Amino acid sequence: MAKTTLAYTCSNCGASHKKWAGRCETCGEWNSIQEEAPLAAGPKGKTLGANKGRKIPLGDLSTVDAPLPRGLSGIQELDRVLGGGLVPSSAILVGGDPGIGKSTLLLQAAASFARNGQKAIYISGEEASSQIRMRAQRLELADAPVKLATETNLRDILTTLEDERPDIAIIDSIQTMWSDHVDSAPGSVSQVRATAHELTTFAKRRGVSVILVGHVTKEGQIAGPRVVEHMVDTVLYFEGERGHQFRILRAVKNRYGPADEIGVFEMTGMGLQQVTNPSALFLGERDNPAAGSIVFAGIEGSRPLLVEIQALVAQSSLATPRRAVVGWDSARLSMILAVLESRCGISFAGLDVYLNIAGGLRISEPAADLAVAAALISARQDRALPKDTVVFGEISLSGALRPISQAENRLKEATKLGFSNAYAPSRMKLASESGMNVQKIEDIAQFVENCFGTIEQ
Repeated sequence: MAKTTLAYTCSNCGASHKKWAGRCETCGEWNSIQEEAPLAAGPKGKTLGANKGRKIPLGDLSTVDAPLPRGLSGIQELDRVLGGGLVPSSAILVGGDPGIGKSTLLLQAAASFARNGQKAIYISGEEASSQIRMRAQRLELADAPVKLATETNLRDILTTLEDERPDIAIIDSIQTMWSDHVDSAPGSVSQVRATAHELTTFAKRRGVSVILVGHVTKEGQIAGPRVVEHMVDTVLYFEGERGHQFRILRAVKNRYGPADEIGVFEMTGMGLQQVTNPSALFLGERDNPAAGSIVFAGIEGSRPLLVEIQALVAQSSLATPRRAVVGWDSARLSMILAVLESRCGISFAGLDVYLNIAGGLRISEPAADLAVAAALISARQDRALPKDTVVFGEISLSGALRPISQAENRLKEATKLGFSNAYAPSRMKLASESGMNVQKIEDIAQFVENCFGTIEQ
């Protein structure tokens, strides 16, 4: 009999190793390498051509398929992130930090789907049924016709779903599920991969929408192999800071709708409540604008969003001044500081710099460059811009302002919230300025001169 070769895989990053070690050389995590049995080989001596499979039907690109029906949850922010509703036979993976509200949101979604006439099953591997019922009573969802179970055995779960034939099945969480034909502990790379594959295949075969909850690592990525994110149709991340009441549901992958779409929720005593106008909530009181506070007109997915960018600059007593960033890329902040010093002669040497995106939102688009630069200069000079001003634009290393996308939607959102002035790149073409006074800027030096005049060193 041929000797079985064992594989060793890191449960944190998925890297393969020839032998067991206490520390993964790829990601540096301790005690994360686990033994994994390889896939079983076929009959010895037989080739693939010896046992022919069935011929699969082929189509062409001109084949017209019926539009996919979508089930609406009644939670508009969730339906927006899903691309207009839940598609049958879809597999969805939801990740987020512990205690951020994943289970609460999905329990509310299950109740909403069930009240709209769809059969929903909620299976938990982390909580007892009594705990889930207590949460449902607190959220006033006890009367919703949701089927509830507590189980971790994948074989029993699939048998139950086969018999019940639900429209929506929620599995909380994929790291607690275990398959009895995989020789490893629950939560290991092989178990997560096998259970996710089985549940995704079941969703496609039976027309059931399966929603999987995934734990995240300390880096914020969904724990387990990245192949799980490739298996499913949609990957959603639930974001937010514990100290803020706002929660952001963001689609990072969606085969049935736009990616990077966001839904905004507010955590209350009655669970997660959807926020229909997040721009008004992410903006602070603008009656008396403070130095270092700039309103940025951004785009999240297809939604224009106004958010306040706050900066603080103070004398440093350290040899290496602090650079603290919350909600933005720290490397991009370093780039903006270098451009301001090189192209405008504005030095931040010997100064601590703190940058914060208000409301717990995280911004990734380059269009925030000009707003960040304005906040830094405003904080350094202790001079505030007028309260009715929004700023957006991407800064290149030469100091020039590059045009950005969806400028008209940004201006319309700003006009709706009472803003009348905007600073934007000059090479940007606008069909309509929405009645705003748009000052078009060529480069960062011109912006500094127009807004702040002579800078004191």
